[in-house]
Amino acid sequence: MSLRTLKWFTILLPPLVIGGFEMIRHELLLRYLSMETGNLYIILLTFVLSILFANWMFRNIETMNASLSQEQAKRAVYEERERLARELHDNIAQNLFFLNVQLKKGKTEEALSAVAEIDHHLRQAIFNLRSMPEDGVAFQERVHEWVQQWETMTGVDVTERVAWERVTLTPTEQVQLFSIMQEAFTNIRKHSQASSAELRLLEEPDGWTMTIRDDGVGPRAYDAGPNQYGVSMMRKRAIELGATFELRHAADGSGTEVIVRRRKPEGT
Repeated sequence: MSLRTLKWFTILLPPLVIGGFEMIRHELLLRYLSMETGNLYIILLTFVLSILFANWMFRNIETMNASLSQEQAKRAVYEERERLARELHDNIAQNLFFLNVQLKKGKTEEALSAVAEIDHHLRQAIFNLRSMPEDGVAFQERVHEWVQQWETMTGVDVTERVAWERVTLTPTEQVQLFSIMQEAFTNIRKHSQASSAELRLLEEPDGWTMTIRDDGVGPRAYDAGPNQYGVSMMRKRAIELGATFELRHAADGSGTEVIVRRRKPEGT
C-alpha cells in the first residue's frame, strides 16, 4: 500500500467511523442510550479504533521500510560490484600490457612481478565478490578475514585492534568504509615499503574511528602521480560516509597514518 493511500485512510477513517456512530446515535439510539452512556461508548470506540488503525498502519510502514532497506542494500552491492569490475578491468589490462612489453624485452623478473600483481587483483576481487554485505557476515569479520588474506599474500605483518561491537553501519556505509580500507592497504603494498602495519577500528563516545598505520617511507609516497587518485578516492568515500579523512605522518614520525573518523550528529 502506498503512502498516499495511508494518508487518505488516516484523514478519512476516524471522521467517517466516529461521525457515523454519532449520527446513528442521535437519529436512532438516543431514546435507548443516555448521553453519559453514549459518550462512554464513543470514547471506547475511539480507543479501539485508534489501536487497530495504528497497528495496521505501522505494520504497513514497517513493511515498506524493510522493502526499501533491502533495495538500498542490493543497490549498494551492485554498485560495489560494478566498481570492482571496472577496477579489475583497468588493473589487469594495464598489467597485461606491462607483461607483454617486459616479455618482448626478455625481462623475466619484471614479467613475473606483473603476473604476481594480476594474481593479487584477481584474488582480491574474488574475495570481495564472495563477501558482500548481503551475505550476513558481520563487518568486523569481513575485515578480519580480508586482512588475514592480505597479510598472507604480501608478507606484511598486520596488527588488528577492534572495539566495534556497538557500531552499526548500513550496507552502503560498509561498502564505502571497506573500500577505503582496501585502498589504504593497497597503497601500503605498492608504495610504502613497509614491513608492518596496524588496523584500528574503535568506538568512541561521539562516534567511531578507523586508523590504518604503516612503518614505511611516509606520506610522500602518495604525494604525486597516479597515487593521488587512490587518495582522492578515499577522501571522496569518507565524505560520502559523513566522515573526515586525514593522511599524515604516524605519531612517532615514521610511516603513514590514514584516519577516517565520523562523529555523531549533535543531540543524538
